[in-house]
Amino acid sequence: MIDSVRQQPEQQAPPVQRLRIRYAKRGRLRFTSHRDFSRAFERAVARARIPVAYSSGFNPHPRISYAGAAPTGAASEAEYVELALREIVDPAATKGALDEVMPDGLDLLDVVDTATSPKGALADLLTGSEWIIDLPTSPEEAAAAVEAFLGAEEVIVERMTKKGMREFDARGAVVRLSSAPREGGSRLELLLKHGTPSVRPDDVVTGLERIGGLKVGPDHGGLPLLTRLTQGIFDEESGTIGDPLH
Repeated sequence: MIDSVRQQPEQQAPPVQRLRIRYAKRGRLRFTSHRDFSRAFERAVARARIPVAYSSGFNPHPRISYAGAAPTGAASEAEYVELALREIVDPAATKGALDEVMPDGLDLLDVVDTATSPKGALADLLTGSEWIIDLPTSPEEAAAAVEAFLGAEEVIVERMTKKGMREFDARGAVVRLSSAPREGGSRLELLLKHGTPSVRPDDVVTGLERIGGLKVGPDHGGLPLLTRLTQGIFDEESGTIGDPLH
């Protein structure tokens, strides 16, 4: 006789602790995609024997949440992930254990218990970011492009998203943008306020090309190099980025 009662999936106990982690993408690892990082991180969690919690259902998966990942090709000092655990652990010891088994260039910078962090979902705390953009462009050309960009009421750019090609205003998300000379070209300093859709630094570069006549790319000395310096809670009044972990 065939049992007509379908077997129910195993129910997992709820997490007893959550850790928030800041990590960096450096050197050649700037070309690591978000998918590549998530695979590397899950392998590291397993190798370090971190007691990660799992979801319930027929296909349990580790309860790891990623937020605000930088575009592939961008270096970053402020990437974030949240880890739900089935046992209480020491954050400092967990940082050491994970950092030992992570690939060089994916470096853990900070691990904290969410009980001591600002309240709210991690993704909701990442409302602004600061970047530097290194260009092969002359300081004069970069300064002129920045002036034109900042002087515009809006700068419409296009980008392929999960919902297809979209147009949006890159200017409205820019809180600060300045340029300065550097060896071999120019450096832009950029502060972005996050929104929907979220404007990325490469969108700003596209806007500088479109409205400011900036020339970058293989035919113009090379591609821009993007580096995220900070990411966190944007304060409208002070125009600064607050730490989402402390």
